[in-house]
Amino acid sequence: MVKFYEMELAGRKLSIETGKFAAQANASVTVRYGDTMLMTNVCAAKEAQDGIDFFPLTINYEEKMYAVGRIPGSFNRREGKPSDKAVLVARAIDRPIRPLFPHDFRNDVVITNTVLSVDPTCNPEVCAYIGTSAALAISDIPWGGPTGAVQVGLIDDKIIINPTEEESLQSKLHLTVAGTLEKITMIEAGADEVPNDVMLQAIKEAHVEIKKLCEFIQGIKDEIGKPKFEYQSFSVDPEFFAKVTEVLDAEMYQAVQDPDKEVRNANVDVVSEKIKQMAIEMWGEEAETEHAFDIATAIHDLEKACVRRMILKEHKRPDGRAIDQVRPLNAEVGLVPRVHGSGLFSRGQTQVLTICTLGTKADAQMLDGLDSITEKRYMHQYNFPGYSVGEAKAPKSPGRREIGHGALAERALLPVIPSEEEFPYSLRLVSEVLESNGSTSQASICGSTLALMDAGVPIKKPVAGISCGLVTNTDDPSDYVMLTDIQDIEDFFGDMDFKVGGTKDGITAIQVDIKIDGLTYDFIEQAFERTKVARDMIIDDYILKAIPEPRKELSQYAPRVTFMKIDVDKIKEVIGKGGETINKIIDATGVKIDIEQDGSVLIYAVDQESGKQAEAMINAIAKDPEVGAIYDGKVTSITAFGAFVDIGGGKEGLVHISKISDQRIEKVEDVLKIGDEVKVKVMNIDKVKGKIELSMKDVNSTAPVAE
Repeated sequence: MVKFYEMELAGRKLSIETGKFAAQANASVTVRYGDTMLMTNVCAAKEAQDGIDFFPLTINYEEKMYAVGRIPGSFNRREGKPSDKAVLVARAIDRPIRPLFPHDFRNDVVITNTVLSVDPTCNPEVCAYIGTSAALAISDIPWGGPTGAVQVGLIDDKIIINPTEEESLQSKLHLTVAGTLEKITMIEAGADEVPNDVMLQAIKEAHVEIKKLCEFIQGIKDEIGKPKFEYQSFSVDPEFFAKVTEVLDAEMYQAVQDPDKEVRNANVDVVSEKIKQMAIEMWGEEAETEHAFDIATAIHDLEKACVRRMILKEHKRPDGRAIDQVRPLNAEVGLVPRVHGSGLFSRGQTQVLTICTLGTKADAQMLDGLDSITEKRYMHQYNFPGYSVGEAKAPKSPGRREIGHGALAERALLPVIPSEEEFPYSLRLVSEVLESNGSTSQASICGSTLALMDAGVPIKKPVAGISCGLVTNTDDPSDYVMLTDIQDIEDFFGDMDFKVGGTKDGITAIQVDIKIDGLTYDFIEQAFERTKVARDMIIDDYILKAIPEPRKELSQYAPRVTFMKIDVDKIKEVIGKGGETINKIIDATGVKIDIEQDGSVLIYAVDQESGKQAEAMINAIAKDPEVGAIYDGKVTSITAFGAFVDIGGGKEGLVHISKISDQRIEKVEDVLKIGDEVKVKVMNIDKVKGKIELSMKDVNSTAPVAE
C-alpha cells in the first residue's frame, strides 16, 4: 500500500513516500525535497556471516547523470565507479547510523541511495541522510533510530539551514550535522576560519531542525513500521570470558601500558596466547577452529575493558601521557630533492610525508558530478601503505578510507590556498603515511602546511590538525574522560574520534566519528577548546619554527608563470587550425600554455628564457605591427624590387631595394639571401590592403654589403 507523508524543513516542503517502489527490499522510501528526488532501499541478509568480528554495513550513494539531464562522458556512456564526492557522502551517512545497530549484530546490511532528480535549491545529500533513516526505521532490520540530518551555511554571519547551491558558493561554512532527538551523532564540516562559538551555535541551530525530522520519521515508524526481526547474537561465551577475566585481567592491564606501539602489541600477543590456551583447556584441541570467535572476542573485550578502566578510573593513558598532553612532535621541510615542496610531520609514532607539486591550470582535476562545479585546482591525496603499520601487503588503489582522509585534509587547507589570480597554479599534495599510530589524517594536514610553505605557495596562514577522544561510563553519562591527541588504541577502544583542523583564528575542517549514541553540546564545546589549544601549540612551536613563512622563491624545478593578455579576436590565430600554431610554440620552447576565453594567457616555463621566447612568439602573432617599431625578421623571398621579410606571427612585409642600405644596390641578391635574419623597422602599414612597408637602413647606419 502506498503511503505519503510530508513536513516543512527549512522553509521548503519535504515528502516521504513508501510502498510504490522496490517491494522486495526490507524497506524502500522515496524522498522529495523541492524537485530533488532520491530513492533509498535497505536490505539485510537473513543469516549472519560466520567468522567475522565486525558489523558488515555497506552504504552506497549513487549519482545518476540522468538526474541532471546529462549523459555520462565515459566511453560506454554508463556511470563508472563512484566519484570521490559520492564516497564521502556514503561515509558520512555511515557515521550516525552505525552506532545505532545492536553491537552483536553480524548480518550484512546494504543501503542504496539513488539520486533520481536534482533541484539546485535542494541538496540530494540531505535527502540521502533522511531516506536512510526513514527506510531503516520502518524496516524489520534491528536499529535504534531514527536520526535526522541537515546542512548548514554561514553568509554574512547569518546561519542558514539547508542552503541552496547558489548560497553554498557564497557560504563561509559547509557543515553537515546528524543527530537524534537527544544528541548529536555526526559532524562533518569545511569552514573558512569559523570561531568555536559560531560553529557550536550552527550545530545547535541544526539540531532544532534535526529534532523535527526525528519526530516526523518516528511518526511514520509508529504508523507503518515493521516488527524488528530476531537475529543471531554474536557475543563471547560468558563463562569463558568470566574465567579469562579472572585469570588474566591484571596481566592484560599491564600489557597495554607502554609508550611504544610495537612493544605494547607484543605484550598483548603474549596474553592472547594464554587466552587461546585457556580455550583449548575448556573446549579441547579444536578450540582454535571451533571457538575462534570466542577467542578473538575475549582478547578484544579484555583489552578494551583494561584500556577503558585505566583511562576512566585512573586518568592514565597506555603511553603514560596526561589526558591533555600531545605526543612528541617534529616538523621538517625540504627533505626531498627536485620536488617542488616537501614537509615531514611526526606525532609520536605517526609520521606523514607530504609532497607538493605545482602545475598549470590545465592540470586541474575535471569533475563529472551532479552539481555545477566542474573542476578543482587544489587536490589533496592520501596514501596508507601496509608498511606504515608493519604489514607485508601489496599496495592497492585508494579505498574509501584513503579518499575520506585525503578529502578531510583538502577541506582543512582550502581556505588558506591563494586564489588563482594571486597564484596561477594548480596544486597537488600527496600525503604518504610512513608510520601510523593514530591521527594520520591530522598529521597530513600539518605535513601539507609544511609542504605548501616549502614550495613557496603564499598560503594565508598555517593550518594544523588534532583529534580528541572520549571514554564514557555507560552506567553514568556524567562520568567521562576526554583525551587530547588520541593514538590508535585509544581510538579503537574509545567512544569518539573528534578531528578538527584550523588556523589560530578559526576552524577550517571537522570530522567526528562516534561509537556511542551521540554527543551533548558540552562534549562538543570541550572538544573545540581542547583542539584549539593543541592546534595553536603545534603552529607556534613546530610548524613556524620549521619554516617561519612561505619561501619567497619557487623551486628551480617548478614552472615559472608569465601572464599576458591578448585581444580576444586574436585567440584563434594564436591557437591555429587544430592547435597547430600553439603546438609549434610549445614544441619550440618546451613551455606549457593556457589560454582563457577572455584573452588571458599563462605561460609555464621551467627557465625564464624559454618563457620569454614563448611570450615573444605569441606577441608576434597577437599584436599588430606598429609603425616605428623594430622587429627581428627573416628573409622569406627576394624579388627584383626588394625582399619580403617575416617579422613573426605570420606577418610579412616588403623591404624595398631602396630601403636596404644607405649605399646604392644594383641587385638585392648582392646583399641578402633567403633565410637571412635581419632587423627591420616598420615604416608604414596600409590597413586596407594589409601591406607592411619595412626598412633596414632606418634601423641603423650599418647595412649589409655585397661580398
